[in-house]
Amino acid sequence: MIWDGLLLSLRVALLATALVTVVGLLIALWLARSNSRGKSLVKTLVSLPMVLPPSVVGYYLLLFSGRSGPLNILGINIVFTWVAAVVASAVVALPLMVLSSRAAIASVDPTLEKAAGSLGSPPWKVVWDVTLPLARRGILAGIVLAFARGLGEFGATLMVAGNIPGRTQTLPLVIYDLVQANRMPEANKAVLLMTVVAFGSLLAVNRLERQAEAREKRYA
Repeated sequence: MIWDGLLLSLRVALLATALVTVVGLLIALWLARSNSRGKSLVKTLVSLPMVLPPSVVGYYLLLFSGRSGPLNILGINIVFTWVAAVVASAVVALPLMVLSSRAAIASVDPTLEKAAGSLGSPPWKVVWDVTLPLARRGILAGIVLAFARGLGEFGATLMVAGNIPGRTQTLPLVIYDLVQANRMPEANKAVLLMTVVAFGSLLAVNRLERQAEAREKRYA
């Protein structure tokens, strides 16, 4: 039960992080470099899942993907499936990825990007070769925070994916069931396992950041 929940949590978190990385980077680039008047509105909408209760986020997802929602009208039914858990984790993790990456990209000196563009590099290549490498620390931090948030997601997942053992029961939901059933020794093991995985992820990223800093000092 515990290991099945952990494996499902890891799969959901990894897929949600992959989705958030792509979508979040695109949004972060636009927020950091665009002068559009709609930036404030977009930033507010992206940040909204950070302040809304997870159950409210899950309710909105349920409306979007439920019987009368746009997804169901298109013939796509994800409610009470592990795919819904991925979507829920991605939605709540997106603000962390966007805000961290936007700050890192905004700190990149625009003159460096202009210099690369003046040498004939197309915009996408400037972003790939200049912007993203210089902002990599903030982007990496956003990815890890998104993964950790997706791994621990509970409320929105429960609303839109349910708590179905072997299908949608992630490790946080397993812990909830164990506590409800007063199976505290097993709950303690599950909590410890979740803590170790989250701690290990953050520790690995901190080590990567230290290695990157060491390389930069060596070649400076």
